[in-house]
Amino acid sequence: MSGICYYSAMHNMQGQNKVTVHTATGADADALLALIDALADYEKLTPPDAQGKLRLISDMTGSRPRFHALIAEYEGHPVGYSIFLDSYASFAALPKLYIEDIFVLPGYRSKGVGYTLFRAMVQEAVRQGCGSMEWTVLDWNQLAIDFYTRLGALPMKEWELFRLKRNEMEQILRSGDSVHTSR
Repeated sequence: MSGICYYSAMHNMQGQNKVTVHTATGADADALLALIDALADYEKLTPPDAQGKLRLISDMTGSRPRFHALIAEYEGHPVGYSIFLDSYASFAALPKLYIEDIFVLPGYRSKGVGYTLFRAMVQEAVRQGCGSMEWTVLDWNQLAIDFYTRLGALPMKEWELFRLKRNEMEQILRSGDSVHTSR
């Protein structure tokens, strides 16, 4: 993933790219963290604390990255990002790309930034030989739902998303019941 740069076909009057997308590196840490804070604000969630922010950058830039990120710039200014990771579809026997976050600052929507960022992820999924891409959308985010639907994405209504948070995981482990697997 390192060093990949994606460019949009959008040009301004002088022929310069207005929107560019590139792989995030440690040098993009401040911009990425500011955009993550902006997404948390948009979704009315608590952003990562200082320790969480350190983990984010470490998990992105370590010797075995836990996720990849792209930064979208509009006229050279970071205005959007995506975080994605590798997953696997056992029945298709192919890798799939899972999008954890995709976000564009509100003032830069309808300028091709989101499309360029999403297209870069599609390009990366194809490059990796993925059979599919998946992501979740908040049910109140009609703007995002409409965007993905226009691109041909289909909601997976037959699937329910489940989540265990850390406290629940620890409670399971504290319960004293051991899990037995047979081989």
